[in-house]
Amino acid sequence: MSTPGRERRLLRPVDPRRDHIRGGEAGERPLTILIYGDFLCPYCRRLRLVLDRLRAALAERMVYVFRHFPNERAHPGAELLSIGAEAAGRQGRYWEMHDALYGREPPIDESTLLEIAASLGLDMHRFERDRREPALRQRVDEDLADGRRNGVTGTPTIFIDGVRYDGAWDFHSMLEALEQPVGARVQRTARAFANLPTSAGLVLLAAGAAAVVCANTPLAPFYRRLVSAQFGVAAPEGLLSLSIASWCAEGLLAIFFLILGLEIRRELAGGSLADRRAAAAPVLAALGAVIAPALFYRALNAGPTAAGWSIPADTGIAFTLAVLALFGARASAGLKVFVATYAVADDVIAILILAVFYPHTLDPEWFLLSAATIGAMAVFNRWRIYAVWPYVTATIGLWLSLHFAGVSGALSGIVLAAFLPLRPAPKATPLLAQAATALAELEHAEHELKRAGDPRRGLRQEPVWDWASRNLSAAAERLLSPAERVESAVEPWSTYFVLPLFAFTAAGVSLHADFNTPHAPAVFAGTALGLALAKPTGWILTTWLAAKARLVRLPGDTSALAFVGAGLLCGIGDPLSLLMADQAFQSDAYSAVAKIGVLAGSVLAAVLGAIALSFSPKPTTAL
Repeated sequence: MSTPGRERRLLRPVDPRRDHIRGGEAGERPLTILIYGDFLCPYCRRLRLVLDRLRAALAERMVYVFRHFPNERAHPGAELLSIGAEAAGRQGRYWEMHDALYGREPPIDESTLLEIAASLGLDMHRFERDRREPALRQRVDEDLADGRRNGVTGTPTIFIDGVRYDGAWDFHSMLEALEQPVGARVQRTARAFANLPTSAGLVLLAAGAAAVVCANTPLAPFYRRLVSAQFGVAAPEGLLSLSIASWCAEGLLAIFFLILGLEIRRELAGGSLADRRAAAAPVLAALGAVIAPALFYRALNAGPTAAGWSIPADTGIAFTLAVLALFGARASAGLKVFVATYAVADDVIAILILAVFYPHTLDPEWFLLSAATIGAMAVFNRWRIYAVWPYVTATIGLWLSLHFAGVSGALSGIVLAAFLPLRPAPKATPLLAQAATALAELEHAEHELKRAGDPRRGLRQEPVWDWASRNLSAAAERLLSPAERVESAVEPWSTYFVLPLFAFTAAGVSLHADFNTPHAPAVFAGTALGLALAKPTGWILTTWLAAKARLVRLPGDTSALAFVGAGLLCGIGDPLSLLMADQAFQSDAYSAVAKIGVLAGSVLAAVLGAIALSFSPKPTTAL
């Protein structure tokens, strides 16, 4: 799941017919740096000195593009200067005005702007007429709107070759980002792919498809040996040994549930789920999505195969969110959060089904240890312990206790997300003072070293370096709570390593089964259609009736057709469904048929959901 407002790719590419572009006339591959800037921003002024050094080093290879982002509230008069630069551009002198405005020390008012225009030899009558044209203000407003769509909130904001650059602003860091040595180029390519709206879904679905191919071709013996290979670690009662597939489904998937839980927690605190009626809607959807397929299955299987009613109970949320991701803006942020919250409730119901109807699989004694570890995390949170390691230690204990209790240890990720501490947002003024003081001392030390003229002494060897580094690190760290730091560090691993590996080890269902066995067609139909049709019907009908009764509130940024499409996608089955197939049937023949039904129903649900989302309108968002 992607967080709204963090768009890293440049949404509107550089357009030579519209944008102001300097450089790029050399025959070599151009290196493009685009700045959203403000002529009165002091940080833009300092960055300009670095840009001048870059231009001197790269010459015409460097393409510099400037887009206006005047912050009139922070820098009164910034819009006046942006419009003045556009007016100068009408006479072919945009860059001269750009350089002159950045070269003049503030304050710069209207009289100073006119003085600069006259010094550039502009036709002043035309300049006065042009800068009062509504079209020029509209041009500046369009740049502002583009910037906001790209998540620009302050100046300068930098994009290098179409990807947002959030690295250091010093000369050597930016030179490396522009020239892209092999390591930087690989990193840039990976980041560009990661910022495609569909990248996460494509990777996950490709891994799932590869698993199905491997399980049904001559590669099947090697695939089975791989996913069933045992791997053990020390545990309280000896050696904990699981297959690679089980480690992925229980161990690695806990990381995915951690990210899922953090996003749901954020929405419960102040987002789309802050309203109790909005939070209740996905829970009711989960109830409907479990009851409807169970009733449908029992209607087709009243005889010896009736025990399989629980197989279509659980949704494969990783695959569902992957398909949703393929549709970018058509799947709104509110809809994704709704589906994620539904999935947590759906998983809890599925585990309760295992506990009540398959009690031989559970060991209640381990639940006491689970409760103790959850209590410990609650205490850590209440005592405002902000170090991460106590929570991680408790989570490992929770994972082990859940596993030995017979419940998926992956749910420990949800519990960790609930208790990782959040800090109130810090006041900016003291942090700014701390960072500014540290940087000012470094700058002073640098000037003193230059004055001394001793080449053997470097800034890193000065005592002020360590002091300033610690203060800058502390100020930067305070901007993020432990929960936010964990999410930022773990989310890429969850998306591009954990989930694809899980999909590859979980989706390898063999397509060989004996459909001549009595009742086998009914088992297949009950499972496949229970997932693809009955489950979405229960999902949609329950929420619709509850919304009509004003018991719940559905996402406001989602069209009805997109909501139906998401409901259909929730018919994609979960690997837990395969476990339930083994639990429900004593006969391997019925179990194999049910597993093929899970795969067939999941594919049908994905296709139907994709069709509905394809025809749904894109949600409108305010700039």
